[in-house]
Amino acid sequence: MFRAMRRAKQQLNKKETLAILEAGSYGTLACLGDDAYPYAIPLNYVYLDNRIYMHSAKQGHKVDAIANHRKVSFTVVGQDQIVSKEYTTYFSSVIAFGRARLAEGDEYTRAFTALTDKYASDRPKQERIEQIRGCSQAIIIAIDIDHLSGKQAKELSQK
Repeated sequence: MFRAMRRAKQQLNKKETLAILEAGSYGTLACLGDDAYPYAIPLNYVYLDNRIYMHSAKQGHKVDAIANHRKVSFTVVGQDQIVSKEYTTYFSSVIAFGRARLAEGDEYTRAFTALTDKYASDRPKQERIEQIRGCSQAIIIAIDIDHLSGKQAKELSQK
């Protein structure tokens, strides 16, 4: 169902792929948008329990796109170093394919807590808990991952 990587020597193993996904600070969510135009948006996220989670307003283009077509992809760039003398970049990246849905109940709370732990860990724990409890305008989108792969520049693969 999912294509094999054309340059298999550049494919990262599962541990390396997950390390990039866990360390990233933002990724790009790609959906099927209005009139079947691709819609891609950079978002903060957290990887937890083999899923990708992000918070969102309750309404908007992204939410409408997911409601109309649950299949999405999510990309994270782990490294992007321009090497001008070689006319290339040394990169590493991850792409996940999956199905997006709303997280609810305990899953919502776990994911929202993980997001605040990742992006506001310098804030007091009780303050973060109160922010979650007081946030009535956000939803949590979960991506159940169907396929995950990582890739790096051939120059990094040779090292």
